Amino acid sequence: MSGSAELDAAGITDPALRAAYATCRRLNAAHGRTYFLATRLLPPDRRPAVHALYGFARYADEIVDDLGDDRPVAEKAAELDALTAGLHAALDGAPTDVPVLAALGDTARRYGIDRAHFTDFMTSMRMDTHVTSYATDADLAVYVHGSAAVIGLQMLPVLGTTVPLEEATPPATALGVAFQLTNFLRDVGEDLDRGRVYLPADELAAFGVDRELLAWCRAHRRADPRVRRALAHLVARTRGTYRRAAPGIAMLEPVSRACVGCAFALYQGILDEIEAAGYAVLHRRVAVPNRRRLGVALPGLARAVAARRPGERPARTPSPARGA
Repeated sequence: MSGSAELDAAGITDPALRAAYATCRRLNAAHGRTYFLATRLLPPDRRPAVHALYGFARYADEIVDDLGDDRPVAEKAAELDALTAGLHAALDGAPTDVPVLAALGDTARRYGIDRAHFTDFMTSMRMDTHVTSYATDADLAVYVHGSAAVIGLQMLPVLGTTVPLEEATPPATALGVAFQLTNFLRDVGEDLDRGRVYLPADELAAFGVDRELLAWCRAHRRADPRVRRALAHLVARTRGTYRRAAPGIAMLEPVSRACVGCAFALYQGILDEIEAAGYAVLHRRVAVPNRRRLGVALPGLARAVAARRPGERPARTPSPARGA
């Protein structure tokens, strides 16, 4: 189904707003392949909201993470401050010419998403302008709460739950964290190029690994047994986070389970690929093969279609966002 048909299904008719959502959809399709594929399993009326949430997160992330952008840190921090001000204005319903903010503000009002989740996200984005390493897992958890856990919480009202929102919150939080930790393990080499290490320094040190060794492996395109052991430990711990998140899928509305189940399987597949590569990920980026993507997505599509047959939920009408 086209983006235009999705917007029709969601009841989004204003031309400027449709253009804003279309921008977010393009960002998702271009930069979040796994996420975008999973989104295709949602009912059409819910997809624009997911694109809006992704588009905003990607837009903010690019301010601090664009490898081709050598602007001073202070300039990037000022741009984040301006984005934060624009974010709060958009959440209040103020007009904006920034497409990702227009779409996000509309989505937050339609689904009553707590603005604290966006505020916490921006706090973590600011951390990326001055924090380059994390001494312990507890330190990293502060960053991951805003960069990932709140993404799961933003998604919950869009996906819908069959249990009280409070009951579904812990596994949704865990799933956002699991996805982020997976990205950290896959992208450790690229993050080094940005001057950051998103792996707890004390846990690396337990295996004899430090930033200098990681940088050496990256520069020389070599693996090291100590790095392999450290990454194996962190992969195993990340799998534990997925196990804590798994019960949350059954708490979602039936029409949303295939989407989250697909993302759940594909992101765990990244861990499988890291293991299959012998943890030699410092100098290359692993990816789930397309055949496996299709093997997960096609059965998920069948389940998603079956879940919609009794009748799709009608498009939501705007409502005041919690925390406004």
